[in-house]
Amino acid sequence: MSDAPGATPHQRELEEGIQRDFSRSMSYGDYLRLDVLLAAQEPLSDPPQHDELLFIVQHQTTELWLKLMVHELRSARDLLRTDDLAPALKRMARIKHIQHTLTDQWSVLATLTPSEYAQIRPFLATSSGFQSAQYREVEFLLGNKNADMVKVFAHDEGARSTLEELLHEPSLYDELLAHLARQGYAVPQRLLDRDWSRPRATDPDLIELFAGVYAAPAEHWGVYETCEELVDVEDAFQQWRFRHLQVVQRVIGHKVGTGGSSGVDFLRRALDLTFFPELYEVRTRIG
Repeated sequence: MSDAPGATPHQRELEEGIQRDFSRSMSYGDYLRLDVLLAAQEPLSDPPQHDELLFIVQHQTTELWLKLMVHELRSARDLLRTDDLAPALKRMARIKHIQHTLTDQWSVLATLTPSEYAQIRPFLATSSGFQSAQYREVEFLLGNKNADMVKVFAHDEGARSTLEELLHEPSLYDELLAHLARQGYAVPQRLLDRDWSRPRATDPDLIELFAGVYAAPAEHWGVYETCEELVDVEDAFQQWRFRHLQVVQRVIGHKVGTGGSSGVDFLRRALDLTFFPELYEVRTRIG
């Protein structure tokens, strides 16, 4: 039938204007540095194991998304510092989409069975996702500060230096509180002049402040919307953590992690961590 008169050919002809010669101009591969990017997947298994490429790609793409998330979080934090609330909210909206992508892609790694993972695990040696410097950057930017985490990167001066700086800088939440203070909200001074490297405890006066915002959303719409954006970010982060735990339990059960952690039990304890405690505590007060 394909040779019949008037039949539609099963091929799309290139349009005249489409670029064909890249000997003197930039190509798609040139711009994205695909020669470098696609050469970065170097399985170590010997004899080669089919599923090692999956494991490498999964974690490399995660690092790329984390790089973008760090970029957006830094920008959102800087915008709050200059009281540019609207674009800061735009950054947070993008962060949530990145988080959803990171959570969804766990489903690909979940296709790795325990038997398949056992074939590649010896070649991971002591490497572990726990050692992701960019993941720690995200946590520090969101306010989960822990000086002990910096010590894990003593072998990598660049990563250690970046985390040390973030440890002593205000988090996204700290900058929100400073922004609220400049707008006339009764943020306790002790929260504005504190040691940024120390983890925060839940503050009852801050709960009271947010209770007032939630009691009259129309009067505090910008702050109200920002609070809900932050809750969305934390909720998405917790979904990522829980999905991570599920996949690890499915693939390795309760084995000790390659980096020396207790594995599933260690991941489960992370579910108790919170970035914005007052934004959750205030919900008990609403209504």
